[in-house]
Amino acid sequence: MTTNDVPLLDSGHARLNQLGYKQELKRDLSVLSNFAFSFSIISVLTGITTLYNNGLNYGGPVSMVYGWLVACFFTMIVALSMAEICSSYPTSGGLYYWSAKLAGPSWAPFASWITGWFNIVGQWAVTTSVDYSLAQLVQVIILLSTGGKNGGGYVASKYEVIALHGGILVLHGILNSLPISLLSFLGQLGAAWNFLGVFLMILIPSVATERASASFVFTNFNTNNGAGISSRPYIFLIGLLMSQYTLTGYDSSAHMTEETKDADINGPRGIITAVGISIIVGWGYIIGISFAVTDIPYLLSKNNDAGGYAIAEIFYLAFKSRYGNGVGGIICLVIVAVAIFFCGMSSITSNSRMAYAFSRDGAMPLSSLWHKVNKQEVPINAVWLSVIISFCMALTSLGSKVAFDAMVSIATIGLYIAYALPIFFRVTLAQNRFVQGPFNLGRYGIIVGWIAVLWVMTISVLFSLPVSYPITLETLNYTPVAVGILLIIVILYWVVSGRFWFKGPVTNIKD
Repeated sequence: MTTNDVPLLDSGHARLNQLGYKQELKRDLSVLSNFAFSFSIISVLTGITTLYNNGLNYGGPVSMVYGWLVACFFTMIVALSMAEICSSYPTSGGLYYWSAKLAGPSWAPFASWITGWFNIVGQWAVTTSVDYSLAQLVQVIILLSTGGKNGGGYVASKYEVIALHGGILVLHGILNSLPISLLSFLGQLGAAWNFLGVFLMILIPSVATERASASFVFTNFNTNNGAGISSRPYIFLIGLLMSQYTLTGYDSSAHMTEETKDADINGPRGIITAVGISIIVGWGYIIGISFAVTDIPYLLSKNNDAGGYAIAEIFYLAFKSRYGNGVGGIICLVIVAVAIFFCGMSSITSNSRMAYAFSRDGAMPLSSLWHKVNKQEVPINAVWLSVIISFCMALTSLGSKVAFDAMVSIATIGLYIAYALPIFFRVTLAQNRFVQGPFNLGRYGIIVGWIAVLWVMTISVLFSLPVSYPITLETLNYTPVAVGILLIIVILYWVVSGRFWFKGPVTNIKD
């Protein structure tokens, strides 16, 4: 007997039925495909390239090289805890479903509600930041291709950048409307592109006529940040943002479990493998590019050819110094842009599956609309909902950079809060009744879980600290404001409305 052409012997399918859900999505993904979506969303080329300026400004090479290792160690701890829970509950709902099951009957509705909203809003913020970053990089590529800032190059307006952002989102919406088999191929292509792209970028210093010394890369600490901060420990901690922002999105493997074969095994494998490989290639990317850094103030200057976009200027100068023009550097930027494009595509995939599952349980306004699937078994309405919301979020960039940065901050803090909540419930309320799946941490599950929770609490405080002194309306770190507003809205929505009708995950199989 089969359902949707998937044998009932599939362990992920059987477990989904045990949890009370019908198989509505096409279960066609292998462990490689599941890994590919998370690896493409983590996309070290995206995160490191986008926030390299931040890393250079706050600590420079030391902050990036060693800060990456610190963030990676604790991120793997979080990933291991998430993988253990994923093995027990392999559903598209992921984090919010886990919270409901682990918090127990009394707390399940509220735990599920707050986790789900932080997760979906955090995911939309990730998509917004990724695709907006791609639009900005394309603008820099156009600038350099037309002569650079000092050669009369074309500088796009903020309205042109937002229009480009919208166009990118539409392309991602179209791709995510394809059957999962085709999307799986694109996901694997994106993972391969990200993997190979990193190794190409590491070769950049070999092109440059001037290179930094090993001493500079591994011992130089930049305190000249122009932000009025001189404390080295403080600078180092702020500099962790680049690494932690990069290492997000691996919950995608959990959201794809209803489309993954043997998901109770392959979902956790996807999470851990995506994080592990990203750690290795990301560190190589940071070290490799840092050997091409010779003048930090110039790379951060708005008056250089790339308009202050540090990695773009590094690539451009490397080829210009060697060959008399920066065409090779522009080609490298195009390679990075394609990697970011795949990252955004996979991010929309993850967003839509989360929205599909959350609305299936009635948590979102117009839920009946968002959890519908088309003939290709794709949650098509959830795909385009994610596209529209991500575009609306980016509109804050037209008002002010501060507003946009505050919104995007939810992509890191908001998402990690959603990661930590089910882990917290697993090590507290469910400590003695959690039933482990095929992948588990054995007796170490509790201690690993507590370390994961404490790390999320730590970075939530760190990334809320001031990043510039004196503090003014223009320099204030609006991260706690943005996350606080989200928390207030979610709780008010619960008190005023949600508590009367939302009962947590609702099964759709009648006994």
